Amino acid sequence: MTHRLPELWGTSPLAFWLVVACLCYYVWMAARLAAIDIRSHLLPNRIVLPSYWAAVPLTVAAAIAAGGFDVGAALRVLGGGAVLWLVYFVLRIVYPAGMGFGDVKLAGVLGLYLGFLSWSHLFWGTAAAFLLGGLFGLGLIISRRGTAKSAIPFGPFMLAGTALALALPV
Repeated sequence: MTHRLPELWGTSPLAFWLVVACLCYYVWMAARLAAIDIRSHLLPNRIVLPSYWAAVPLTVAAAIAAGGFDVGAALRVLGGGAVLWLVYFVLRIVYPAGMGFGDVKLAGVLGLYLGFLSWSHLFWGTAAAFLLGGLFGLGLIISRRGTAKSAIPFGPFMLAGTALALALPV
């Protein structure tokens, strides 16, 4: 998202400001959720659910404005949210002890942001989250501060993976 800002400034100032608003909200949401999840292993509904109300109109409007009022771009945003929510939902069903439902709800919001850019951003943002979380878990095991069964808050890794994908031209 951030790498598109100079292009958007030149082609669509409205899209530029909508993306800036998206990023500002993302940073605020991510900082709050990461701090809470690290402390309590919870992603509270009072932050996650209203994030849909902020992210849907901002990302859809930004996609439409950036794409020259292309409805396909808006559908990709919504599809990104739905697909990522579904992937995390399936993971939750398959292995309930491995992931909380807060992660599932957050995944839908993150999918909206990643879907704004592309399907490959959706993939790489998700892959980065699992890679970062896995490396953290491995670090806990190597340092003997945890085991393979240790619970770790996954929300911060989801948010960091998404932030990486938003910042880099994947």
